[in-house]
Amino acid sequence: MASNVIERARGEGRVLLNEVESKELLEEAGIATSGAKLARTADEAIALAAALGYPVVLKILSADIAHKSDVGGVALGLADGEAVRRGFDGMLRAVRAAQPDARIDGVSVQRQAAAGVEVIIGMTKDPQFGPVLMFGLGGVLVEVLRDVAFRLVPLEPKDARELVREIKGFPILQGYRGAPPADLAALEALILKLSAFIEAHPEIDELDLNPVFAYPDSAIAVDARVIVSPAS
Repeated sequence: MASNVIERARGEGRVLLNEVESKELLEEAGIATSGAKLARTADEAIALAAALGYPVVLKILSADIAHKSDVGGVALGLADGEAVRRGFDGMLRAVRAAQPDARIDGVSVQRQAAAGVEVIIGMTKDPQFGPVLMFGLGGVLVEVLRDVAFRLVPLEPKDARELVREIKGFPILQGYRGAPPADLAALEALILKLSAFIEAHPEIDELDLNPVFAYPDSAIAVDARVIVSPAS
């Protein structure tokens, strides 16, 4: 239950959910993700990777690290157990060297998703209007291009349709230079599920799905970040 995940974090004095917890919430809301399992040792990571299937991705789990890739906290394309062990050990060394005071909860293990068109879907709360949902091109492009559009929660199907088509980069989603078009219906459905989930959980203060991989026949959240309000 979403409330259990949120209350557990609050009970530990946290408002930032880790990636494993965030994806639990999304899956409960019916939003497809690339999944994530917590490993605290290299042996645990290897066992999880074998169960999930190769190749896998490792990501550092730490509330003190905002941008994992900047401190060596992401290892991609790990194809076997030995690669997972090297990736796990090397990641911890790199992160501890870059941020020695960071509290490390472990490492998330997830099957590597096939590349797709990267979009971002997020939510912040406006002091006057309440939760506002954002959509735009994702990955590093969101910081460079700032090509995003906004709608107030709750959204109706018409709002989701307009939101996706409002960004300047919409032609990329339609299929650019022979690339296959993204599944716009899947993106719109994801947006509506997220809107309903946010409306049902006012304790969620901020949420970012970046990137979401948009495919010709589906869309999945590859990374997720959720911030909840402090316990009252």
